[in-house]
Amino acid sequence: MPATSAFGLILAMLVVGRVLTWRRVVPDSAPAALNLVVLYVCLPAAVLLYAPKLTFERGLLGLIAVPWSILVASLALTLALSKLLRFSRDVTAVLLLLIALGNTSFLGFALMPSLAGEGALRYAIAYDQFGTFPMLCTFGLITLGLYGGERHTVGSILRRIVTFVPFIALVVALTVMPRDYPEAVAKPLKLVADSLLPMVALAAGMQLQLKMPREHLVPLGYGLLAKLILMPLLALGLATLLGLHGEMRAAAIYETAMPPMITAGALLSLAGLAPELAAALVGFGMLASMATLPLWHWLLAG
Repeated sequence: MPATSAFGLILAMLVVGRVLTWRRVVPDSAPAALNLVVLYVCLPAAVLLYAPKLTFERGLLGLIAVPWSILVASLALTLALSKLLRFSRDVTAVLLLLIALGNTSFLGFALMPSLAGEGALRYAIAYDQFGTFPMLCTFGLITLGLYGGERHTVGSILRRIVTFVPFIALVVALTVMPRDYPEAVAKPLKLVADSLLPMVALAAGMQLQLKMPREHLVPLGYGLLAKLILMPLLALGLATLLGLHGEMRAAAIYETAMPPMITAGALLSLAGLAPELAAALVGFGMLASMATLPLWHWLLAG
């Protein structure tokens, strides 16, 4: 699917999802149910389909280093700015998680074939499964514990990682599955994987929260600027520094440019950490990325 068609589909499904919620056509549990289908069905299908094509390459360690470098940079910048502008602890926690953690699986996997070609999807999987996902399970849970009072042990963190269904699919794909599937297996997997984009956009539209307290406007503006512009610019520089090329370079930059992670926003809300700001960063971030991602596409394609 061309990138323009993909963005058009996302915008259409965002609107449909918002209307369905506004008109109360669907129950409140509908977006959560859709997200569970994506998590337990569509994402594992994409991982099983594309991860076997991932072979060790010279630049792969550099690719995986990008999200961890982004984490360090965003952590330093956010803590410094939070101290300068005297953000509350709740606001700081939201910014720490939602600038460092992007929607690299739900939206990233769905958009990568349109943005950079199907070959780039295996690199997006590496970025997510060896970068974003373990960051959520370690840095994310530690941050929630420090700022929200919820304690996590090393055992609970490891348990969350090894029982995460897409991670199990990754292990199976890299150890058991053949590089090239028979048509009878590949075609059904692709059909399920291709449903990622409309389902993710529809669920996101149902969850869009665009109202927020006025005092959160400055943190919101900083969060969107850092997540959608500053961190991808840093990823562009890192990709050049680390010698990443082609689809690997594109995957590193596009994945960094994805809007804030929906799952991290939900965890922040459940912990009672500035839930209005968390919802706004996820909602406005999704909408704003429909403008910034095409800009990154134009820049990288040019």
